[in-house]
Amino acid sequence: MIAISMALIHQVCSPSVARALRPRCVAAVPSRKSSTFTSPPARASPESPKVLIGLSEEELQQLAVDLGQEKYRGKQLHQLIYKRKVKEVEEFTNLPLAFRNGLQEAGWRVGRSPVYQSVTASDGTVKLLLKLDDNRLIETVGIPVEDKNSKGSVRLTACISSQVGCPLRCSFCATGKGGFSRNLQRHEIVEQVFAIEEIFNHRVTNVVFMGMGEPMLNMKSVLEAHRCLNKDVQIGQRMITISTVGVPNTIKRLASHKLQSTLAVSLHAPNQKLRETIVPSAKAYPLEAIMKDCRDYFVQTSRRVSFEYALLAGVNDAVEHAVELAKLLREWGGGYHVNLIPFNPIEGSEYQRPYKKAVMAFVAALESHKITVSVRQTRGLDANAACGQLRNQFQKNPLLADTDSSQSESAVAVAC
Repeated sequence: MIAISMALIHQVCSPSVARALRPRCVAAVPSRKSSTFTSPPARASPESPKVLIGLSEEELQQLAVDLGQEKYRGKQLHQLIYKRKVKEVEEFTNLPLAFRNGLQEAGWRVGRSPVYQSVTASDGTVKLLLKLDDNRLIETVGIPVEDKNSKGSVRLTACISSQVGCPLRCSFCATGKGGFSRNLQRHEIVEQVFAIEEIFNHRVTNVVFMGMGEPMLNMKSVLEAHRCLNKDVQIGQRMITISTVGVPNTIKRLASHKLQSTLAVSLHAPNQKLRETIVPSAKAYPLEAIMKDCRDYFVQTSRRVSFEYALLAGVNDAVEHAVELAKLLREWGGGYHVNLIPFNPIEGSEYQRPYKKAVMAFVAALESHKITVSVRQTRGLDANAACGQLRNQFQKNPLLADTDSSQSESAVAVAC
């Protein structure tokens, strides 16, 4: 898995809009030296700008009123941002000039970031690097799949990031090797979907929070972005998946929101000892505690948890591991779905991709114990790269302010 902060009080907005721009706090993350969670060293996030992406129709209507316009102008603004995907305030040509000038004079902007790099795999998967205001780079991936049930229809999945880098440093993940900088702001999450739609000239149908970062360490911004994607961009909640490697107390918090989206928990091991070698943060969140929280999550939301399991050759891919995993899941209620992810090799990693025979044996062992299982199709493997690698090629420190943001294309592998 891969696996976001801000502040500003402005003079012209109403309390409802001001609430939308309150500072986001960087969540606690696990220390590698203990089982407690502490804040990671990270550069401060840029101040929250006055950004229109992420605001609801009601907040945009109030903003229009605050700037001396009729309330319905806010509805027009909503259409321009979320339906027409207009990038710049000066391009809002069907709004009165006075309104456009008012927005610009008050410091408001749409909030779109330029594409710094674009790479395309032979199977059509596209990975983008977006250059943020503070010259940090984040990855987002567009994955087109032809819908076999609807001839000619294409399902377009956006695999989006929630942090700049990731502090959890799972041993097999390229993103963690690139270090952690900060949490993403709400608009920086939502705009990734817009960027994918622009590249493909196609509406995004599915969203997975499986890009860079740990969503549960940025839950406030992730939930705000989720609301926007659902209510404003109008992507159904059941078409959205939030993935986590597990952060203490956060599954309970997420359950309280009673979302209809899918929660995917990255296990990667059937027992605590092995999991700690693969996922260092697992020491702070025992497997038994995760499974209890997942069971409680289902009770509260009526939505069963999906489990992600990265198959690492010779590490966790034996039939014995599959049997142990099946017993674990059945012990905690059964009926769970396991999504197997054959490891996508990354430079400098000691892990290897398992042979297809081993993957199929793992699947058969789970199915023989009545566990529903699927194998995630690895997209773009032909170019030998993985989630986090493209960003690592270009950045572990901020880009210089005058860095050229030109795009280039080449083959790339993607495994979100």
